[in-house]
Parts: sequence; C-alpha cells; structure tokens
Amino acid sequence: MQPSQPDHFSPEQLSQLANDIDIWARELGFNQTSIIVPDLSKDIERMKQWLDRGYHGKMDYLANNLDLRENPLAIVPGSTRVISVRMDYTPPAKNAIDVLRDKSKAYIARYTLGRDYHKTLRKRLTQLAKRIERHTEQLGYRAFVDSAPIMERAIAEQAGLGWTGKHTLLINRKAGSHFFLAELFIDLPLPTSEKKVMNNCGKCTACLDICPTQAFVDENILDARRCISYLTIESKEAIPIELRSKIGNRIFGCDDCQLICPWNKFAKHSSEDDFKPRHNLDDISLLELFNWDEKAFLKNTEGSAIRRTGFIGWQRNIAVALGNSRGSVEIKAALERKLHDSNPLVAEHIQWALEQLEHKDIRSERGSQLLITDAADRTQALIYKSRIKPLMI
Repeated sequence: MQPSQPDHFSPEQLSQLANDIDIWARELGFNQTSIIVPDLSKDIERMKQWLDRGYHGKMDYLANNLDLRENPLAIVPGSTRVISVRMDYTPPAKNAIDVLRDKSKAYIARYTLGRDYHKTLRKRLTQLAKRIERHTEQLGYRAFVDSAPIMERAIAEQAGLGWTGKHTLLINRKAGSHFFLAELFIDLPLPTSEKKVMNNCGKCTACLDICPTQAFVDENILDARRCISYLTIESKEAIPIELRSKIGNRIFGCDDCQLICPWNKFAKHSSEDDFKPRHNLDDISLLELFNWDEKAFLKNTEGSAIRRTGFIGWQRNIAVALGNSRGSVEIKAALERKLHDSNPLVAEHIQWALEQLEHKDIRSERGSQLLITDAADRTQALIYKSRIKPLMI
C-alpha cells in the first residue's frame, strides 16, 4: 500500500473529495456509498456466540482471524477509512416464482445468473480508487469483495446502507435486499458519512416462516447447516436425507427469504450487463443441466460464481432436484445412466432420487391454488400467495 500525504489537503478539500467520490461511484454503477471508521465490537461478540453454537457448519474459515474481523483497518496497515458501497443486482430474468413452481426447471439464486459479481465489483472499486488517486496524486488503497476476514454486512449497516433484517441480510428502503456489498480501504482521513438507519422490519416474520428447511433458529440467527445456500454451495458433503425433499428444485442457493420480503417490491431491475442471465440459466430444465459433462460445466460456468460448488456438487444438487420433480421416463433414464459412472457422493444422491420417483404418487397438475404436499410446495405456495396480496408490516 503506497501511502498518501493527507497533510496536503485542507478539511474543505477532503469534504469536497468525499462528495466527488460519491458521484464517481455512481458513475461506475454503484448505487450508494458511505465512508466510515469501523467500530464492530458489538458485532464481533454476536459472531463469537454464533460460532460457539456451531451454526457455521464446516465453514471453519469464519472462525479465523477474529481480531481482524473486529478491527478491519488492521488488515491494510496505514488505512484510516472504509468506503462501503452497494450495487443492486436484480436481473431482468424469468419470474422467480414461476421457476420455483415448475419442478422440471432448475432454480438458481438470482445473484449468480450472470457474471461472477466478485470480478465486476472488484474491477469497479479499483477504477474508483484509480480516479481518487489521479485526483490526489498519491493514494494507499485496497479493494475487497467477499475477501479477507471482513464483516461486510456489519460495516455496511454502520455505514447506513441498510438495516439487518430478521433473515440476517441487509435491507434498504429503496432497494430491498437484492444488492452486493464491497469495501475500499483508503488512507485518507475523509469526513465520515455514517448514519445508521432504523430497523423497519416491524412485527413481520415472513422471511423466517417461509424458509423451506426452517434454518432460522430465531430472529437474526441462521443455522447455516440447514440453509439451502450452504447445503448446495458451501457444503462438499452429502445433503442430509431429512432435508432433501425440502430443497425442491433449488440447485444453487435459495432466495425464498428475499422473495417473500415486502421491501423487495421496491427493488428495480439492474441495467448492469454483467448481471444479466447467461446460458438461459434463469429458465432452464434440470434435465438439460444434468446432462452437462464436466467439460460443459466448466465452459458454461466460466466467469460465474456457480463454479464454487464444483462439478460434483452441481451433479449432487441436480440429482436431489430431479428426485423432487414429478418424474418422467427421460428423467429416470438419465439418472439410471449416470448411477454407476458417477462419483460415489453423486451416485448416493442419484439412488435417493430414483427411490423418490419410484414411490412418488401420480399427482394431477395444479393451477394457482397449490396443493400443499410437502415443505417445498408449502414454500412456493406461500410465496405465490404473497405476490397476489402483498404482506403488510
């Protein structure tokens, strides 16, 4: 980190620079910025309690470097401020509820339908830093996007970018919760603009009630071990049998607690090309994705966050979703064809899927009045109902 020379700037110049940074950030596609000196002492205590209860599952890295999580400026020696930024991502994609209701389709979390957001945000943050550097002639900085031991949500909440909802995600009055967070650490003593906003969740518990696997222990407390996003992305192990039927057709992540949130009615489609769906991933059949071999998987997920689950995890997830589908001759044939040639982990999930389809009763097609037959259907029904008559806080 090449240090700047803050003594060269008057308070008035630093104030004007802070205003300019906000303008430059918006020109680069960021929807909101705020400058803070992090104070995360209360947040780290809550995180320690969460870790002590084992709610982080196998994500052992979350328990590392707790001292740096509490004092993030120490990650970049010489830094004095954090510029917290928000970039909205709601893509112009196939209606999420329609995809969830069609059990032959694959549901992929909305945030990962396009280019890997890490790449997009890191590039834009670096461009912002370069512009500040040109203006100041010298700047010490470092950009972070889901990297290093940084409590991004806590920083963003202190910065006033939103409040933490009961589903543990940040909510913004004007944008809902469909946005990415990132940080630019700098060594300029800019005036801070933090202004913590009021929590506006009220008595609403829709996000807690809708969770297919009941992963919320309480308000603001998520047991990741039961969360579909953890099970289909972070976990490299077998998905617990008792949770498989609840996953439905969600093969990478889950958006239910966001889809049901009344505040997301304010979310607007992003005009960012990088977040637009690729390879029809917003409206694609489970069978088509299951038929990808590893070469096709790597080609079609190049530059995508989906690669995080790996090909084995991808096949595992789709096998579960096919087991939750209505089944067909083609689906059973595809499962049987891969049963003996797959990785043992995948094969075990394929066998489960075949058994599920074997014992599945033939059910008539359902219209808008969904028949509640399992947890996955219950979730979709509640979301669908909420879209007809928005929930009131």
